[in-house]
Amino acid sequence: MDNGPIWLDKAIFYEIYPQSFYDTNADGIGDINGITRKLDYIKDLGCTALWLNPCFQSPFGDAGYDVEDYYTVAPRYGTNEDLVNLFQEAHRRDMHVLLDLVPGHTAVTHPWFRESMKAEKNEYTDRYIWTDSVWAEPQEMGCIRGISDRDGSCAVNFFSHQPSLNYGFYRPAPDCKWQQAMDAEGPLATREALKDIMRFWLKAGCDGFRVDMAGSLVKHDEEGKGTIALWQDIRQFLDKEFPKAAMVSEWGEPDKSLVGGFHMDFLLHFGPSHYNDLFRCDEPYFSRRGKGSAKEFVAAYRENYEKVGDRGLICIPSGNHDMDRLARRLDPEEMKIAFAFLLSMPGVPFIYYGDEIGMRYVENLVSVEGGYGRTGSRSPMQWNKGLNAGFSSACKEKLYIPQDESEDRPNAESQSADICSLRSEVKRLIAFRQKHPALQSRGSITFLQDGCPLVYERTSGSQRIRVVINPSREGAAIPDTSGAILYKVGNAAEIRDNTLHIAGGTAVFVEK
Repeated sequence: MDNGPIWLDKAIFYEIYPQSFYDTNADGIGDINGITRKLDYIKDLGCTALWLNPCFQSPFGDAGYDVEDYYTVAPRYGTNEDLVNLFQEAHRRDMHVLLDLVPGHTAVTHPWFRESMKAEKNEYTDRYIWTDSVWAEPQEMGCIRGISDRDGSCAVNFFSHQPSLNYGFYRPAPDCKWQQAMDAEGPLATREALKDIMRFWLKAGCDGFRVDMAGSLVKHDEEGKGTIALWQDIRQFLDKEFPKAAMVSEWGEPDKSLVGGFHMDFLLHFGPSHYNDLFRCDEPYFSRRGKGSAKEFVAAYRENYEKVGDRGLICIPSGNHDMDRLARRLDPEEMKIAFAFLLSMPGVPFIYYGDEIGMRYVENLVSVEGGYGRTGSRSPMQWNKGLNAGFSSACKEKLYIPQDESEDRPNAESQSADICSLRSEVKRLIAFRQKHPALQSRGSITFLQDGCPLVYERTSGSQRIRVVINPSREGAAIPDTSGAILYKVGNAAEIRDNTLHIAGGTAVFVEK
């Protein structure tokens, strides 16, 4: 496998939660045409690509991650034609679009599942993981049972309304005949159905996919070998038919996902990455209190980076629809330093809509569409100081999720006009990254110091840039630092006698 589409080398992604981005028809819910209308805003920020959370037809028990029809845009968002138009308008601006692909499960309302529930054998009997008796539970998976004439229990992938699609078992248990091997007829048919879905949207103009729960497909696959093999097969299909398609995985184990054929893997907010030690804990590293630590994050990142080599990219997002907003723990000045880090690390940066203006986590919301504690990070985008912060002309009560009601809530229009705002700093940092190959996706990284300040060097060709990140309020001196200060975020910094003297709350980029 090559290293993927060349545009990934300088890509900056913007994640959009369609329900909450921009409403053009006054129903209180964001839509595809709203995204199209705001492409110029996203391009002005400096982002070159979009990741859209699921926009397919769904009963919305899990905000669209419970898919009812992979081939049809949900009517509340518009039409397939609207989505194709979005692809075309993005391409006209030299931007790319990834759709969110949910391969592990569907909604219980999906026609495949309705057919699989029937007692008589049919084309979809083995599309999902069913035991051979309603009294038998698929171990450690949870299940749906007692809802049809079929004698069996169906495994679920997450919520109880998300039946698990059948890609087989890496090691089927001898005493469980319902556990099919990966190369059995049912699992292979599921795999081909997945390829057909990908083929449909790539032909329509989509540039690739972010794949939900990508490491979960093959069951009883503790080391991931079966799931890796499955994705390698899909990679061969893509290389043959759609060699320019970009693939990013929600896996969190880049040594597995990139071997499987993905171009990028996210560091997840759970598991062993220590990613949220930086942003989302009682004492985050990027707090000016200076009590947090980046040591375990750096150790985990270095381990993954060394395993991955040049096979692909590790991505560190500002946040996403499953995490608390950055602003729940950090203030705007602290977020500027956090973005100096996010936009100077290897891999492709992902900015969650609204993080560029410091949108807040909205506390104490009643769960909407399976959001539960995540609902507060999914509130409507704040565009201006007008009605509903410019998100929708609907009455307030119709909004999909309540907005931040604070009088000082940030908005994109005001921050775009303010050169000192968080958005303006993020825009400058993106432009700075794009001017310097060492700071881009494939520039190498060497960590020199994992305390506070955090110090690392990025290298590409003959260019070498030392990055010094000092979120603490205390100043520091970094010896053996010479060269020219190319860019600074925050407060004072100067090089004297081969030493960088940096004030607290400051990030500095020095060309060696």
